[in-house]
Amino acid sequence: MLDTFYHVFGHGYIPRWHADVIDPATAYFDNPRQRLFVAVLDEEVVGTAAIRADGPNSPPHAPWIAERYPSGTTAQLFRVYVRPTHRRHGLARALVDLACRFVADTPGYDKIYLHTNAAVEGAEPFWRTVAHEIHDGRTDPHHSPAVHFEIPIPST
Repeated sequence: MLDTFYHVFGHGYIPRWHADVIDPATAYFDNPRQRLFVAVLDEEVVGTAAIRADGPNSPPHAPWIAERYPSGTTAQLFRVYVRPTHRRHGLARALVDLACRFVADTPGYDKIYLHTNAAVEGAEPFWRTVAHEIHDGRTDPHHSPAVHFEIPIPST
């Protein structure tokens, strides 16, 4: 995940946004409503996906986005990443499906929300195959340029 912050996003580790990466036990394993999924090949981490029980923050996102996806009842999909050499084999889709099934099996969630940086190669087209766009933040000059999506909670 740190590789993503440094090499894909180019901004590096930012504590207020990325504390879950440094302390995954507290963020994911100590909370039964949150989970981190990791795909490993031999000893290499090749993909990740996470669910957190909090909605998006405003700022940086528009206030109406934070109101629509409140913490507690929103399952936010985070940290979906597949190493470039392992892309185009269905791994991201499998990780997202696993995360969505976790949400379906976990009481108290009403919605699955995510946002993505459309500048990351392949991100926006991928999300359009599994999610519904809620808002394109690139059109809003006062907030984050993220594209916001919702995924229906699968039936159990």
